[in-house]
Amino acid sequence: MTFSIIQKSQLEGADRIDAEYYQPEYLLISELLRRQKTQILKNLSNFIKKGIFDLSPDNYRSSGIPFIRTTSIKDPLLDLEEIVFLEAGTHQKNHSTSLQSGDLVFTKIGANIGDLSLLPSDFYEYNFSQNVAGVSVNKKAINFHYLFTYLLSKYGRKQIERRQMISGQGKLELEDLRNLQIVIPSLVFEREIESLIVESQRTKQLSIELYQNAEHLLLEKLGLKDFQTPQDLSYIVNYSDTKKVERVDADYFQPKYEFLVNKLGKKKELFKFAERINTSFKIEPDKEYNYIEIGDVNVGTGEVVFNKVVGKELPANAKIKICGGELIISKVRPTRGAIAIIPDEFNKDFVVSGAFSVFNLASPAKEFLQVVLRSLIGKLQMERPTTGTSYPTITDQDMENLWIPSVKVETQQKIADLVRKSHGARKKSKELLEEAKRKVEEMIEKGGD
Repeated sequence: MTFSIIQKSQLEGADRIDAEYYQPEYLLISELLRRQKTQILKNLSNFIKKGIFDLSPDNYRSSGIPFIRTTSIKDPLLDLEEIVFLEAGTHQKNHSTSLQSGDLVFTKIGANIGDLSLLPSDFYEYNFSQNVAGVSVNKKAINFHYLFTYLLSKYGRKQIERRQMISGQGKLELEDLRNLQIVIPSLVFEREIESLIVESQRTKQLSIELYQNAEHLLLEKLGLKDFQTPQDLSYIVNYSDTKKVERVDADYFQPKYEFLVNKLGKKKELFKFAERINTSFKIEPDKEYNYIEIGDVNVGTGEVVFNKVVGKELPANAKIKICGGELIISKVRPTRGAIAIIPDEFNKDFVVSGAFSVFNLASPAKEFLQVVLRSLIGKLQMERPTTGTSYPTITDQDMENLWIPSVKVETQQKIADLVRKSHGARKKSKELLEEAKRKVEEMIEKGGD
């Protein structure tokens, strides 16, 4: 049994008498920070506030001022793949919540409370939603690269975890953020951390560019680099065609779908290209499994993570066992591009949701197929079966019937090489970030730099 004995004088205010707040781990961290030169986050910031209240999605645009929502805060080095934008006018009306590159955003509410991202230099200005806490960093008071890394380290995360107010869904109070203790190191140490974060950002950008090169190579070889779908206002469909697919909704028969398929030239269905895994297995109720669900696939990068879940707590559709190297494709909202190659090291007690179609195939075919399906070739074909429905899903059969262009093995290999280099650069970026966090933690544990 682990317990703490707390003197009345140690209680941090009358509203904090809950035992969880005084766990030994938190007390040790608090004592370690007390011995160091610190400032509260409020004193290192221009402001800490929540974002625009109750902004309708009708205001979202495909370009303009980036608008940060909780769905964007998955990677500490913010992913811009699924970002939405605001018009300049909407942004100006809400200029009090304007942030700049180098500022920080936290998930304030929901399942991933306390998640943190650094706003990149891709854009100068940003804005953010009401479920996000924004920190406008006083860049004259502290190096924002160091501050970001410190808050990602266990000494930042554990403070956030400790201060998190549990009530229903759970939320992170702004006052809790303002009172976070920040260890102030030397300028030399701040610059050392900055160099690691800058290199991590550069390597991540390289990863993005390598993947884009793979997709560009594919589209160029197929003559689809500047592909535009026809915007027909009217079209005629034979009754026999509607009977064949048992669909009569106009959206399904939009000419753009057949136009794309015809542009692919020589092709074959996915089921002739790869074998789908369709074997479920018996879950042991008391065994711990590594579970992958739809939200664990990063649609911007194709990265996949997992959660440890005891068998009896797994969802009913957690039924497909994987051994590493498989290609998984989301059947739910498929056009988002939640398509990933399972890392080879994910080979022990791994289970994926039945909301994925899972295929087993070797390189370079699996990397090639990932690029095809995440490109307009796959997304447009996966869009077609979901038309006319309020909750877009497709079936395993829909997936197996997707048309895959026939491309020379040499080209497939070039695409696969670019994808693997992209994955390697992404891994390196994460390693640099972890190195920066480790250095911050070691500095604090030594009592300063």
